[in-house]
Amino acid sequence: MQEAIAKADALIEAMNYIRSFRDRMVVVKLGGSVLDDETAQRRLLHDAAFMSTVGMRPIIVHGGGKAITRAMNEAGLEPVWVQGRRYTDQRTLNIVEHVLVRTVNEPICQRLEDLGCKTMGLHTLSSCVLTAEMLRLPGEEGRKIDLGLVGKVSEVNAKLLHTLCADGTIPVISSTAMDKNGGKLNVNADTAAGKVAAAVVAEKLVMVSDTHGIRRDMNDPQSCISSLNEVQIKEMIDAGIITDAMFPKVEACLIALEAGVKKAHIIDGRIAHSLLLEIYTAKGIGTEIIRS
Repeated sequence: MQEAIAKADALIEAMNYIRSFRDRMVVVKLGGSVLDDETAQRRLLHDAAFMSTVGMRPIIVHGGGKAITRAMNEAGLEPVWVQGRRYTDQRTLNIVEHVLVRTVNEPICQRLEDLGCKTMGLHTLSSCVLTAEMLRLPGEEGRKIDLGLVGKVSEVNAKLLHTLCADGTIPVISSTAMDKNGGKLNVNADTAAGKVAAAVVAEKLVMVSDTHGIRRDMNDPQSCISSLNEVQIKEMIDAGIITDAMFPKVEACLIALEAGVKKAHIIDGRIAHSLLLEIYTAKGIGTEIIRS
């Protein structure tokens, strides 16, 4: 009986959130080891299906870096990294596209459809909603560093995303983009998610990965911070607390907030139903970032 009452209490707590978020778009970025963990991925997609069922409009953006590296190794290619970004020649891009579409995107869509959802995979082998331009990193003495076929998202087809969401379809976006001339570019999935959330002015952006939010001390799991604003985030960047893999996630959150998204979240997808806990409970489980 007590277990049943606890479940009922949880539903009551969620009711106001469900009512508040009905018909609101929430961009969910899936990445990290979550994509390699079948159990974690299945739980997260159950969460996304629940969100859609109760009237929210989830949009999923995904990466697939670890699967790409494995595929490159199998093909006898050694990944080359330039300032934390994968150098992408044409052969590498072919592998990136195949892995992101066939190994990651299509199975996500299929699993959601098995849960009763309508989905549409959006990538460079079908309808692509991301337009990008070549990315060159700043180097010494004003020179630009070549990354090959790597781009930065310049436009998002927000109209198509609004249309799909209004129809009850879950868009599943791969982190590959087209340039103005019809060429294909590899783009950072975190940044792409921020740009998508900004373009549709989503209610929330949720960055799901294998890190439990933002910590004051990266070596201390107990130092996780539950809530930060933009000013505090920028102070932590300047102080060198937010670096490396966390930086693009935080940068994506700032891109979204500056465009009018109300809240961004960074959560650990390895925790069971972390997506629902962050959105539908008062306390949440990760770090929320709010506008100053």
